[in-house]
Amino acid sequence: MREGPSRHLGLDLGATNLKWSVVEHDDGSWATLDRGQVATLVADGPEAIVSQLGETGREAIRRWPGIASAGIGVPGLYDPRTGTTRFLVNIPGRWAGRPVAAPVATDLGVPVAMINDARAFGLAELRLGAGRGALSMVGVTLGSGVGGVIAVDGKVHQGHDGTAGEVGHQTIDPDGPSCNCGNFGCLEAFARADRIAEACGTATAEEAVDRARNGDAMAIEGLQRVGQYLGIGLGNLITLFAPDRLVIGGGIAAAGDLLLESARAEIRKRVLTTAVDEVQILTAELGTWAGSIGAAVHGAERTLAGEAILPGTPASWATMAAARAPVPGETAEHAESAE
Repeated sequence: MREGPSRHLGLDLGATNLKWSVVEHDDGSWATLDRGQVATLVADGPEAIVSQLGETGREAIRRWPGIASAGIGVPGLYDPRTGTTRFLVNIPGRWAGRPVAAPVATDLGVPVAMINDARAFGLAELRLGAGRGALSMVGVTLGSGVGGVIAVDGKVHQGHDGTAGEVGHQTIDPDGPSCNCGNFGCLEAFARADRIAEACGTATAEEAVDRARNGDAMAIEGLQRVGQYLGIGLGNLITLFAPDRLVIGGGIAAAGDLLLESARAEIRKRVLTTAVDEVQILTAELGTWAGSIGAAVHGAERTLAGEAILPGTPASWATMAAARAPVPGETAEHAESAE
């Protein structure tokens, strides 16, 4: 017997804004019903931000009664088993081991699951956006960092601790520039926003794109050079996964062919083991709302799988569980944001 439609809430925590989306799932299809945002209470610290997640979620539920689950996208590392954060990019405070999913689940009265915001972007594009209908997809977000997502058999692969898909931290050049993760020569060390600005001789990556569009030779050359490094990284991913689609999002993706033309040329030059022409390279469709949409989908899917944090789970349990179950090889710097 066919079940009726269900509604799900997604919360996307960013250093500037806290976005929310309500989506509907009906007979295998997804649709966005509503969305909004508030300024994140960054200056007030982690406790205030966790409370704000609950308050924002409650307001969304008041507008859309009958929410069955919620997901929270976070810009950094978290423990999916306990619903606690480990390290958040650009949001200061004591986040290590802090319960987030449990207090929000209790506030909202629905199961809650957490996801990295770059993986949330990818899941949204896979279910509702440029990756819709693909069995395999690689997603890359270009912004202050380089985030990513890997989907196989129609499911986002997250690894044992939610960190799988950090495509920005593959080594492109072992003698390359330093990366914020502590490594040298990562894709992110060449393709993040500040390095793009540096390559183009501008103050910001946005200015670099504007100047290139207006014919500035240095900006055009800089974007082409960054595109070459991006192409090496994307070529590695195509060689490893031979995906149906490769979806590129984030603010820097607005550069379009100014950046991607040289990336495509590099991919054709270096990928020799699979048919490159059968890999669709697309720009993302859902824009800045992908994180909250993907968080909603993730919350729904983890709840169905019985892997979400339930309402009434004591925050103290999450704290103790997080302390008992450290993630092997964890380093705080290895988290990347989709912002």
